[in-house]
Amino acid sequence: MIAIGSDHGGYDIKRVIIGYLEEKGIAYKDFGCPDKSSCDYPVFGKAAAKAVASGECEKGIVVCTTGIGISIAANKVSGVRCALCHDSYSAKMTRLHNDANMLALGGGIVGPNLAVSIVETFLNTPFSEEEKHKRRVAML
Repeated sequence: MIAIGSDHGGYDIKRVIIGYLEEKGIAYKDFGCPDKSSCDYPVFGKAAAKAVASGECEKGIVVCTTGIGISIAANKVSGVRCALCHDSYSAKMTRLHNDANMLALGGGIVGPNLAVSIVETFLNTPFSEEEKHKRRVAML
């Protein structure tokens, strides 16, 4: 199951991502926000991150206007490795090398098509399992 959350600035892209997840039959849990009313990104970033850290959800996706604030909030939760990605290559490399378990996107930076491409890459790229990367992730 995928944890997903956003603030008002990421709401539209979150809805696009939910559409993609539903189309692909991927289970998700939406941790808010419920609409485009002004709200606080740490509430929703931390809620999604706690679900990933606890094992309730395998991975998470969070979105705010830039992706910066909500990624910082998610990374405050122990056990979370949230990567802010604005391109598919970064999404691929953070899974391969960092075993990132959460993805952050900037709803004001990436459009719908790019957001779906980044999400698809993130969800479908496995961790490399190379010893050097395992060692480095263990240091985090």
